[in-house]
Amino acid sequence: MAKIFYEADAPIDPLKGKKVAVIGYGSQGHAHSQNLRDSGIEVAVAELPDTANYQLAQQHGFTPGDIKTAVDGAALIIITLPDEIQAKVYKSQIAPNLKAGQTLGFCHGFNIHFKYISPPKNINVVMVAPKGPGHLVRSEFVKGGGVPCLVAVQQNPTKDALNIALAWANGIGGARAGIIKTTYKEETETDLFGEQVVLCGGLSALIKAGFKTLVEAGYQPEIAYFECMHEVKLIVDLMYQGGLSYMRYSISNTAEYGDLSRGPRIITSKTKTEMKKILKEITSGKFAKEWVDEYNSGLKKFNKLYKEDYNSKLEKTGRKLRKMMKWIDAKEV
Repeated sequence: MAKIFYEADAPIDPLKGKKVAVIGYGSQGHAHSQNLRDSGIEVAVAELPDTANYQLAQQHGFTPGDIKTAVDGAALIIITLPDEIQAKVYKSQIAPNLKAGQTLGFCHGFNIHFKYISPPKNINVVMVAPKGPGHLVRSEFVKGGGVPCLVAVQQNPTKDALNIALAWANGIGGARAGIIKTTYKEETETDLFGEQVVLCGGLSALIKAGFKTLVEAGYQPEIAYFECMHEVKLIVDLMYQGGLSYMRYSISNTAEYGDLSRGPRIITSKTKTEMKKILKEITSGKFAKEWVDEYNSGLKKFNKLYKEDYNSKLEKTGRKLRKMMKWIDAKEV
């Protein structure tokens, strides 16, 4: 049974009167910085000058500076930079400025678990991983709610690392929804698996395959888009509210029977075999090395795959249709 902490279990006192440094003002960084400040914590933001994130931090009332200044005297140093650049920035700008007894915090276990970053033994190493994007961490906090978080401790020389991590999680609103205790290994491997197999990779591939099947059979791409892309949100919202049972309760009997009888023909034993292969690639470190090598070699494969999808009929059809849906606040990149 998972250990879950709520507000009464995660007092913010360990961070009261202390400085927290947030390295990077991107997706997670902007949310953690603002939420912690609103919770009464002193926050120092480090961000590169003349960047959009630097300007955003200024708009939000921060005076962003360099990493050395932010780290100096900070009880907790939260690294919210992208996985692929964390190790380089850590080695060149964070590690030289660390002092014994400080706490390093991560929002994802990638670099610690796969040992791209190896902090000294006199530094606490903790993780608070919100189970949602940064904009949601911020918006839910503002509404009085919170996004569930995972918490883990990798190094604990000061013997109070967990309390510091729980205070951090509480400060961003996580304790309102629940903070689940885990390990760096479990968070990293399950997070990558979920992204690749279900949430991003699996869902994207399913949508693309369904759309292509209908279009190749002669159906209008606009109809295929609505059936295979647009309505995904409607179904997922039902699952989000009440699981598979509530989704099935809410749809027609015809749809429910089709779900129960045809779904297993799409996700077969062969699919699960491939899932196991992907999980092994994750746990062995093969995927991590592949991604780091891809980034270091200039992202050629990444950019090729991205452009193929960006210019696909599915995406072109969606961009055209979303322009007519003013109520959904369409986001185009």
